[in-house]
Amino acid sequence: MPKLAKGGRISSFTGAPPPRSMQALFAALAATGRAILPTHPGFDGEARPTWLSTIRRLAECYLALLDEMNLQDVVVVGNSVGGWIAAEMGLLGSPRVGSIVLINAVGIDAEPSGHPIVDPMAVSPEKRAALAFHDPARFAIAPRDPDGLAMMAENQRTLGVYAGESFMHDPTLRARLAGLNGPVLVLWGESDRIVDLAYGRRYAAAIAGSRFEVVAAAGHFPQIEQLDEVQRRIATVVSAAD
Repeated sequence: MPKLAKGGRISSFTGAPPPRSMQALFAALAATGRAILPTHPGFDGEARPTWLSTIRRLAECYLALLDEMNLQDVVVVGNSVGGWIAAEMGLLGSPRVGSIVLINAVGIDAEPSGHPIVDPMAVSPEKRAALAFHDPARFAIAPRDPDGLAMMAENQRTLGVYAGESFMHDPTLRARLAGLNGPVLVLWGESDRIVDLAYGRRYAAAIAGSRFEVVAAAGHFPQIEQLDEVQRRIATVVSAAD
């Protein structure tokens, strides 16, 4: 089972680097209700069983965790690859999932004529920060010590296992998103150059009835650069579910 940072009304799932990119948001959400922030198996030194090798299976594990904890009306929040996990959790049809918040999620294919999904590990740390943040000078979070760099590289290898051969997407996901039921809020940092606004609009358009909202002055991690604003928007989802 994933390691829990706290024991939910809200479950937060994130991509790499996990779970640091969600810690501040998690702390804010936990102050107003019960929240769960798991570390994905295989990340940050956690063991990963060999059978756990796809985003779909990871989603199944998290739903099993919600079953074990007997949670109801959970608001599932996911950023980047965590958004992909959250979408797959919703598609599995668990009655325990009440609503979903996708923050700069990946998982669908990029438009052939548009901006491709950028592999942040294929560029320099400086370029990576410029792609991921509206204000990289203030918010870049890449480690510089040898242990931190080694952990980040191992996290990326694990991410490659989960994401499969098609880089950061499942070719079937965009069509399957039409089957996603329940309230879905899609938040997108306007300055994201990993997956840009056009990608985000296509993501939301694939989900019938979803809301698409742009977060100003934020890149791929709006919950870092605009924490208060993201918390406020998630609060509207939680209030609607009450």
